[in-house]
Amino acid sequence: MIGYYLLSGILFLIGMAVSSTLKRKFQEYGEMPLSEGLSGKEVAEKMLRDNNIYDVRVISADGFLSDHYNPTDKTVNLSPDVYSGRSISAAAVAAHECGHAVQHATAYSMLQLRSALVPIVQISTTLAQWVILAGLGVMGFGGGNQTILLIGIVLFAASTVFSLITLPVEYDASARALRWMEHTNLTTRYEHDKAADALQWAARTYLVAALASVAQLVYFVMVFLNRRDD
Repeated sequence: MIGYYLLSGILFLIGMAVSSTLKRKFQEYGEMPLSEGLSGKEVAEKMLRDNNIYDVRVISADGFLSDHYNPTDKTVNLSPDVYSGRSISAAAVAAHECGHAVQHATAYSMLQLRSALVPIVQISTTLAQWVILAGLGVMGFGGGNQTILLIGIVLFAASTVFSLITLPVEYDASARALRWMEHTNLTTRYEHDKAADALQWAARTYLVAALASVAQLVYFVMVFLNRRDD
């Protein structure tokens, strides 16, 4: 399984590089003022109005890059730098999160599927690693137990599926945001290109996470198959 560890190491390094680049990009574009002079909060509220969404609140949330849309209470949660910021990155993030609100309002199928999986994934993520360790015999089960290992793999697979479903949801939200920004002339061509660059790097973090999850799932499946053949 040297190939798996090599692949995991490569994906880990790529993930670190993408995360570092993402932070650098957002800091860089966070220092570039938006020509329209709108704050992230104002951008979000405008996008919601333009999409005839009036039951979603825009609120401030603590943390750096902690921005998210909560479909349960219909809130667009923006980090302080985005909520009050009047930069290209603030506008891009605010519009992206509103892209999720538009998905929710239009019953975007992939968002609905991801939301439906949340309770399952919360449970499976908590249990998967422990069940897999028990199945492998690391927790005092002697040589391990194939049935327990298989259950652990199924639990882990749920989180992998969730990671894969997240990809189209995130890419679609960014596409909606960028189309709206261009259609409303909120940004100049230069600003639009920078906003697109920032959102592309944000999406790459989800891509790397999904690839890492798939690689780990494949590894567990190979271990299961090898033990079954012994």
